[in-house]
Amino acid sequence: MAEIWDPHGSLRRTLWIGGAQWSGKTTVAEAIATRHGLTAYHYDYHDARGHQDRRIARRVALGEPVGDPGPERVWVERSPEEMAADALAGFPVRFEWALDDLRAWFTARPVIAEGWGLRPELVAPLLDSPRRMVVLVPTEDFRRHQLRTLPRAGALDVPVTDPARAQANRVARDRLIAEDAAENARSLGIRVIEVDGTLDATAVAAEVADHFAPYLGAEPAA
Repeated sequence: MAEIWDPHGSLRRTLWIGGAQWSGKTTVAEAIATRHGLTAYHYDYHDARGHQDRRIARRVALGEPVGDPGPERVWVERSPEEMAADALAGFPVRFEWALDDLRAWFTARPVIAEGWGLRPELVAPLLDSPRRMVVLVPTEDFRRHQLRTLPRAGALDVPVTDPARAQANRVARDRLIAEDAAENARSLGIRVIEVDGTLDATAVAAEVADHFAPYLGAEPAA
């Protein structure tokens, strides 16, 4: 394992759940954290909110426009392939910000970190064993189920001229990013779990907890 700055040992003890949008990562992480007395780190929340100042400061330092592109440019004018490539290119910088968050924590129990930006190729250098990570991706049928049943998955809540195209672009982008995560995970020997809806969230969490069992120890007393 490469030498990574880890002043409190928190990265060394972290358990990682990466993968795709709408695969249940947050629900699974919270279920495992609750059952085993862990601290959960939600990448998406920090990435969208807590890191905004760092994002703006980086743009200023690079001489880039400070503001985000408008929703029309983000969701309508680009192809899904361009959108996916842009997201993948940005993940390494955003991952370093997440590592800074985790470095500041000290917990006697492991941290369980989840989010689509926790890419297997970025996490792998931190791992003493590939068993410290799992990647969750939905099957195509389960993705369609989530799009039908989750309001936040089924429509974009942004003002654009062509909402149907924007949503189709987002779905196609997410599919490409999910495929990339699964491919990279498998090439690195990291387990991929395809969520197909035959197991409920509790059962998926139990499967992931079993994967992490060597690091969870005895369950805390009720």
